[in-house]
Amino acid sequence: MFITFNEFSQRADKIRAEIAKVCAAAGRDPREVELMAVTKTHPAAAVDYAARYGLRAVGENRVQEAADKKPLATATIAWELIGHLQSNKARLAVGCFDRVQSVDSEKLLLHLDRAAGELGKTLPILLQINAGDDPAKFGADLADAPRLVEAALAKKNICVDGLMTIAPLGATPAETAAHAARTFANLRTLRDDLAARLGTPLRELSMGMSGDLAAAVAAGSTLVRVGTALYGARE
Repeated sequence: MFITFNEFSQRADKIRAEIAKVCAAAGRDPREVELMAVTKTHPAAAVDYAARYGLRAVGENRVQEAADKKPLATATIAWELIGHLQSNKARLAVGCFDRVQSVDSEKLLLHLDRAAGELGKTLPILLQINAGDDPAKFGADLADAPRLVEAALAKKNICVDGLMTIAPLGATPAETAAHAARTFANLRTLRDDLAARLGTPLRELSMGMSGDLAAAVAAGSTLVRVGTALYGARE
């Protein structure tokens, strides 16, 4: 049984309150932090709830799942890909999504740029960086990030909005928290250095999920990707 809109709304209010509390402690404006609903594995109603509540966008992990779900959702909302994207799905992704957050290689950049050009659109992207140096995660290494950003900025049909990362899990809650703090600080530092050196804002820092949202906001996240805390555990 899927949750009701009322339950969703209460959960979203609670997350917004937590964001506001962390922002107050960090001297940030809570309006700088966007809440994105992660609707992967949830029905089309999850997308409609997010739009009805007033969220700008939903995040999906798989291209095909989003392509199948999109016609079933009645609401108008932005769709963003937050899961790993294989080059052979680039054209489908460009046609389906308003932004791709998980661009992690120059090869994928080439495919997305070409597909966007063929479809006559400019594709907004985020570059996924493995800022926690986690072998289990996708993303460009920190050392390779400057080259990837420069390559993306040179593409004609791509608009680079910023950077994205996923923090590693630890063996204990304390270890997970330490990994998150380090990962998010690394991404923030990288963004600040690149923005200054390349003269481009790279405004978006997509970092933080249900379990490490507070650490991400404290470190400067502008977008948190929340699924479980909004919709409950996935089926």
